[in-house]
Amino acid sequence: MPSPADSSRAPTKKPVFISAAEPSADVIGALLIQTAKKLAPGLHFVGVPGPKMAAEGCESIFEMSSHAAMLLGAVRLAGRAHRMMKTCRRYFAEHRPTAAVFIDSPTLHLRLAGYAKNRGIPVLYYVAPQTWAWAESRVGKIRKRVDQLACILPFEEEYFRRHGISATYVGHPLMDLLQQEPSDVKRVAELQTIGKPFIALLPGSRKHVVKSLFADQILVAKKILERFPSAAIGVSVASSQVAPIIDEVLDKSAMPVVRMEGRPTALIRAADLVLVASGTTALEVAIHRRPMIVMYQASRLFYQLVGRWLIKTKYLSLPNILAGREIVPEFMPYYRDIGEIVETAIEFLSFSKPREKMRAEFDRLADGLGGAGASRRVAEMLFHLIHERGNIGSR
Repeated sequence: MPSPADSSRAPTKKPVFISAAEPSADVIGALLIQTAKKLAPGLHFVGVPGPKMAAEGCESIFEMSSHAAMLLGAVRLAGRAHRMMKTCRRYFAEHRPTAAVFIDSPTLHLRLAGYAKNRGIPVLYYVAPQTWAWAESRVGKIRKRVDQLACILPFEEEYFRRHGISATYVGHPLMDLLQQEPSDVKRVAELQTIGKPFIALLPGSRKHVVKSLFADQILVAKKILERFPSAAIGVSVASSQVAPIIDEVLDKSAMPVVRMEGRPTALIRAADLVLVASGTTALEVAIHRRPMIVMYQASRLFYQLVGRWLIKTKYLSLPNILAGREIVPEFMPYYRDIGEIVETAIEFLSFSKPREKMRAEFDRLADGLGGAGASRRVAEMLFHLIHERGNIGSR
């Protein structure tokens, strides 16, 4: 890659296009923009940002992140996705940005990457599509449409290179986020004094996930309270989009629950057990060494008809995928009732041995991820791609 002093750090006259179609990608994109602009202050980003990317100065041509879906739920967003693609195609044709960066969301972004490539725009894809888990047919599209692939899981680089794709393992951006985030020791201590054990509910940041999951998390918490009357419950309210859903469930439950908006770090660190929606947050819980149960409630019918034929990996939660075995209980892609979840939760809270075993597994998992620096490495990849393609300066 270019050295810090070379011309690839020079600001470009044309902007860099960047797109993040879901909240977790918005966080990753904001870290990348922040880092890239520190290294090249004249750099300008435009595209499909979430609120955090917009706060870092990314100009928006379309908003998509608050409408994100997981697994096969993206089908429900077909109309909005079509409008997004039409807007972006027009932007590529009229402005031809110096490079295009796509973060996660392959259903949307691999098509957009194809449009960008057809216009001669170099493409950097950040957070590799999980073709090793499902939809391996996408590998050919990645090879044709992506110039550089930034992988965030250690085993992905070798997998994609074996398929003829220029892939680099950059580390996990979550490590960058956690390095930036101060530890609120006082708030953690306050939460731990409310009750014991302290149970954290993390229903996610996607509206459809919170709708399908949070009411069941509250029911599990209610059963825990019956077994441990001195327990306390806290819930993470990830955004203003999911707040009304959470508040409606809380009102109906009439349970005493601590409600925490924004980043869930203090809630996680205070917890004796975390009930977490599947996604990057499950990995964050593991890095904080907190016992967890991973939950997800997909459409059973759609999974049986379509999903089970596409999904190849034995495990679906990130901690288990990285470990290559079940180190955390995962109830997904769906569960029939909460009975087994309640039994698992009570077992964790009743006996220290399973909790300690899980923490030891988390230590090994965190060591394998390495430290911070993913955002800087991806910024360097971007500068190199721009420089390599000769898109600097007046071009």
